[in-house]
Amino acid sequence: MKPTLHIRFLTGSTALLSGLAGCSSAPSQDIFGPYFPSWMLCALAGLGVTFLFHQLFVATGIDKALPAPLVVYLALAVAVAFSTWIAWFA
Repeated sequence: MKPTLHIRFLTGSTALLSGLAGCSSAPSQDIFGPYFPSWMLCALAGLGVTFLFHQLFVATGIDKALPAPLVVYLALAVAVAFSTWIAWFA
């Protein structure tokens, strides 16, 4: 006997909703009143530090020697963002 459409819908929706149950308490920081998601602050820190490293690399001439600058700067931004997350919430 094949399951009816109603049972398939209930099973699928239950599986989807149970997957979202872990998202109820996202870490956030109170900044001047509103709550900002913490991942956004870590991403901004990663972008800011990467911009400072870019200025340092241009000043020292390292920027011209990078094989794929976009990949290097993206990896640097992600590494700084993850490091900020670990240092802040560990």
